[in-house]
Amino acid sequence: MTRPRSALVSVDDTPYYHVVSRCVRRTFLCGVDHATGRSFEHRRQWIEDRIRLLASIFAIDIYAYAVMSNHVHIVLKLRPDEVNSWSDRDVAERWTCLFKGPALLRRYLEKKPFNSSEKTELAGLNNTYRERLGSLSWFMKCLNEPIAREANVEDECTGHFWEARFKSQALLSEEALLSCMAYVDLNPVRAGMAKTPEESTHTSIKARLSSPKTLEQVISKQPSNSNLYRSPPKLKPLAEFNGNDFSAKVHGILFDLKDYLQLIDATGRMLLNDKRGTIPIHMPPILQRLSLSHANWLQQCTEFEALYHKRFRRRSPLAA
Repeated sequence: MTRPRSALVSVDDTPYYHVVSRCVRRTFLCGVDHATGRSFEHRRQWIEDRIRLLASIFAIDIYAYAVMSNHVHIVLKLRPDEVNSWSDRDVAERWTCLFKGPALLRRYLEKKPFNSSEKTELAGLNNTYRERLGSLSWFMKCLNEPIAREANVEDECTGHFWEARFKSQALLSEEALLSCMAYVDLNPVRAGMAKTPEESTHTSIKARLSSPKTLEQVISKQPSNSNLYRSPPKLKPLAEFNGNDFSAKVHGILFDLKDYLQLIDATGRMLLNDKRGTIPIHMPPILQRLSLSHANWLQQCTEFEALYHKRFRRRSPLAA
């Protein structure tokens, strides 16, 4: 029997979840349909960029993702502390990135005067939108709906594109979180779509090892029917690896990125009977494949903010 989402997602139990959305039709969500020869590879970029865009609007951190041929994996963390820290204006501005909103909300953003009854109604609206911006269900709704609409236009058909509901899996320990992240990052390797994690496309591990994107680049890749009413304040990065920093202000992954890459590399070499792909045994270690010496790696770990800032300014079109 199907259980309500409220019974499956509880931040009091754990803020970490693994979600999966699958295509309901036996056609290709992305990639090349071998039956017709038609390519839908561009849809993978739609989805990847929309995940990053929505994470910048919602109170949700992205830990890992993989956009496959007919399904999508996301490992994320719900952040009630973040959404509760936003002012009413922050909530209104974020909500109207995705939705036009009622006239009363637009008047509020334009700083028009209100009477007492309108203020009461506005407070109720903001409470509703604050709850939605911290909701996993609303995050997935805003991810899947525009993709489905645009895909139906391309396929010249109507009806459901995704399965009735996305699947969510609670991750109750650090071990579960790390193993799920590894499972998601290695999905293209296991499926035989890539030889190594760094060669896989539209995955979080590829994004972590590539040059950072700008907000403008992410917005420009969205489907034509999902234009934003306004841009979010900034592009939120993927959840960071914070090593063994257990301070209360740290919200990232209590693991070193170097150790995580080695964990992925070692796990990917293990042969699984029910999977098609593994990292070839003759491949050198991942840090060697990425040309990361211990000295360079130490510099990147200790001077990341300064190096990131320089690289961003050099590559960003806004800096030209």
